[in-house]
Amino acid sequence: MTTTGTAFHESSPHHARLTPQMRGVIDAMARAGRPPLHTLTPAQARAAYEVGAGVLEVPKAALPRVEDLHIPACDGTPLPARLYAPTAAATGAALPLLLYLHGGGFTIGSVNTHDVLCRELARLGGCMVVSLDYRLAPEHPFPTASNDAWDALAWLAQHAATLGADPARLAVGGDSAGGTLAAVCAIQARDAGLPLALQLLIYPGTTAHQDTPSHTEFAHGLVLERAAIGWFFDQYIPSRAEREDWRFAPLLAPDVDGVAPAWIGLAEYDPLVDEGLEYADKLRAAGVAVDLEIYRGVTHEFIKMGRAIPEARQAHADAAAALRSAFRSD
Repeated sequence: MTTTGTAFHESSPHHARLTPQMRGVIDAMARAGRPPLHTLTPAQARAAYEVGAGVLEVPKAALPRVEDLHIPACDGTPLPARLYAPTAAATGAALPLLLYLHGGGFTIGSVNTHDVLCRELARLGGCMVVSLDYRLAPEHPFPTASNDAWDALAWLAQHAATLGADPARLAVGGDSAGGTLAAVCAIQARDAGLPLALQLLIYPGTTAHQDTPSHTEFAHGLVLERAAIGWFFDQYIPSRAEREDWRFAPLLAPDVDGVAPAWIGLAEYDPLVDEGLEYADKLRAAGVAVDLEIYRGVTHEFIKMGRAIPEARQAHADAAAALRSAFRSD
């Protein structure tokens, strides 16, 4: 596991409040002494994140169907993607489908870094998962990632049947920056008249300027740090004014009436926790059904630490249960 932030601080006022397992992970990261990602070039940061991404994951589930494919973006670019299914292609009825959008500050992360998580969602959720390698910053700045995510969702809605999926049972999800993209896709789906069963948002970013109290309170020593967040967003959307665009900050969307029901999973000790709560409140105020889970004593990125962190395995189960429920009722 690679830290996204700067030095870890055992003297952090929050260190003692973490679960023993989470403290152990943070202490191990400190001992490893790897350079923070934001001190590297984007290419170096991607490579470092990829090397560390699976270290604390649960064992990789064997699935009867895993296929690499390409989804065309509107500009013609073929976007790599990976399909996961808990049944073989030729067996059984059409499966519900989740488009999954990985985290990584729009700058790092890939289908490979989130392979284990997507396998778990497919296995436990009883659904097909298509994980998208949307284009990354700084080579592809805002709004490329957002456009790619929507292009993929629209394409999957049209071609689900050819993949063995049910076009009437679609969902979108993601973690961190991928959660931002998923929330944006849910709004765009509403606007396009594309019904979704669920938006699965794992500690999503939703604000324009990272100015909530939790960004200050949890700025250091808890995996995702202020300097890393600033670096990621400077790669993706350096213009402060552009950050007011709701496709970067869905909390600023004019309205969210009629968007898909949401399952939102947050980490208690995460700079993004406040904006996740605010987005849950925004959805509820608009009459959207929201299932909110706050995992106590853990930090950002915890959901990819299932070998060490029990709360990650619980979040896998909870997210999968939400998918099963949404797909049953749709």
